Amino acid sequence: MAIFNFFGSILGYLLWFLYSIFRNYGVAIVLFTVILKAALFPMSIKQQRTMASQAKLADKQKELQKKYANNQQKYNDELMKLYEKEGVNPGSGCLTTLLPFPIMLGIFYSVIMPLSNTLHIAGEAVAQATDYISKIPGMASASGMGLYPELQVIRHFEALKGNLTMFSPAELDKIEFFSHGFKFLGLDMLASPQESGFLSFLWLIPVLSLVFSFGFQFYSSKATGQTQTGCTKAMLYVFPLISVYWAFIMPAAVGMHNIVSLLASFVQTLLTNKYFSINQVTAMAEARRAVTLELAEANVRPLPAAQQKLIADKLSQSVQQKAGKEQSKQKQQAQKKKKSSGGDAASYMGSKK
Repeated sequence: MAIFNFFGSILGYLLWFLYSIFRNYGVAIVLFTVILKAALFPMSIKQQRTMASQAKLADKQKELQKKYANNQQKYNDELMKLYEKEGVNPGSGCLTTLLPFPIMLGIFYSVIMPLSNTLHIAGEAVAQATDYISKIPGMASASGMGLYPELQVIRHFEALKGNLTMFSPAELDKIEFFSHGFKFLGLDMLASPQESGFLSFLWLIPVLSLVFSFGFQFYSSKATGQTQTGCTKAMLYVFPLISVYWAFIMPAAVGMHNIVSLLASFVQTLLTNKYFSINQVTAMAEARRAVTLELAEANVRPLPAAQQKLIADKLSQSVQQKAGKEQSKQKQQAQKKKKSSGGDAASYMGSKK
């Protein structure tokens, strides 16, 4: 999981920048998610182009299935050749589908390790602080965050501030500034729905995650009109269940990111289907291909007149030589036939006598 921790550290710089401006972690999470979605929008367009290319190849793929119905290996080989010839990567759609997982894990590590990944405080001081927290009786059960010691430092900073001597004065000021901005819409972004009471309304986060996840996946499959297969079909059911489970057991900030991400994905899909639908992408691809051919033909320069005459003379000579050879061959065949006929007649007459 070190790579996800590293990824979380990188994302933490953006979170800290947004928090420093708006001084609210919930607002920072919302803006952070929107920025990531905007940055990944070109990948969604690329996925749409891949789907358009695969739709265009559907008829050819069916022909291959009929032709090699009894030879699966040959069918797979010919299908790969077809993809290569048409410039289609069948696995590129799965990449975009799976991409939210490392991003969510990066967010997770940014949230559960705020001292290390968001505030970027030296690891030795953080280790001493978490070790100190673990020795306080009842701290884990009281906070409901026994698995996230760095979060406990943030949540209980006011009570622990006098004993956190491992941090420098500048680091203490940074932690204090950070600890005051975790209330968003009346919800504690550092609390987990699993460990919170019903009246805390944190249970709304996993419920909304479930509803939005299935709703978005259902809309996407209907809007594209494509039959879901392989990893795409698996993600249709697996990802919503995983996301709602994470939203239930993890701090509320992670679930909030998932909800905002789903809403942003819905808006992004609306725009994609309106301006980059499969039919439009296919038409644009065909138009680009036609323009490319026209430009290629326009760039062809005619040969000089002398060179054209030389090529024409060579072609003419070649045709004449070929015609002469054909005539000579026909004459030889006629002579052989004539001699053969004369010999047969003489033989016949001699035998008659």
